[in-house]
Amino acid sequence: LPVAADIPAGRTDVPPLEPGTAHRIMTGAPVPPGADSVVVVERTDAGTGRVRVFATVDPGAHIRRSGEDVAAGATALAAGTVLGPAHLGLASAIGLDRLAVYEPPRVLVVSTGTELVLPPEPLRHGQIYESNSIMLAAALTALGCRVETLRSVADDVDTFRAAVESRLPGTDLVITSGGVSAGAYEVVKDALTGIGVRFTKVAMQPGGPQGCGHWDGVPVVTLPGNPVSVLVSFEAFVRPALLSALGHTDVDRRRVRARLTEDLTSPAGKRQFRRGHHTPGSPGRGHVTGVVGPRGGPGSHLLAAFTEANCLIVLPEDTTAAPADSEVDVLLL
Repeated sequence: LPVAADIPAGRTDVPPLEPGTAHRIMTGAPVPPGADSVVVVERTDAGTGRVRVFATVDPGAHIRRSGEDVAAGATALAAGTVLGPAHLGLASAIGLDRLAVYEPPRVLVVSTGTELVLPPEPLRHGQIYESNSIMLAAALTALGCRVETLRSVADDVDTFRAAVESRLPGTDLVITSGGVSAGAYEVVKDALTGIGVRFTKVAMQPGGPQGCGHWDGVPVVTLPGNPVSVLVSFEAFVRPALLSALGHTDVDRRRVRARLTEDLTSPAGKRQFRRGHHTPGSPGRGHVTGVVGPRGGPGSHLLAAFTEANCLIVLPEDTTAAPADSEVDVLLL
């Protein structure tokens, strides 16, 4: 066949293909009027003036139709989609240079406690290193929040108020840790009671003492002080709320049923969250997926065990004992 024209990618003035002729076309170029298929160059002698074709092709071969990827009028990206590389690429591929997204919340994290010392300062008797703000900041950053931290605020109402109030303008959420229990020197409880924050006890272990409300119009969540209580409370209350505020449609951790590898006990009337390690795979019991064993005891100070956990084992309020080989709910972290 005589080669009547070259059609490189990007050419816009494509001449029609006349009967008895061929066009040399490159990948990504527009198919000329009159053509219904493309022969790959490997099935020809690659001639440029005249070309010999060694194979037949079906109509439509090696042609990409308009609308094959996204048809006109179709939804390309639904609201609530978490944007990754492919989503951003698709937006540009359909001609968009901007997308409406949710603004990341600005979160102020405040850890309280006169006993708290910032690493690597040496400890004196009765002091511990502050860790709650580090954990919360990491968890919030992973959700896409913009985080500011106030670490180791002393157990003094005036000091606490002065440290936080100046930062309330421009803040979307304040999260505190510590100072919400029933003892003396509970600085958060003393400072915020009666001004729009409610404190209560939740029937859970760990993480019983909780509080929430508003401080000068800014939402406030007050978490307990023990580190495991902080992380469990974040999972139970803060993470789902923030994901909802960010426009996510799926805000819950994946929940599965698993078989316990050892006996567990739980206090009556409280929902217990135990750190655990889940091993996937079916032990042959229908909906049960794998096995799970605890990591560490139930103590809310045992943070090291949390680093070995990939899930939370959930024991309901009416469960006081879960024997080995029984089925339990597991929240995958």
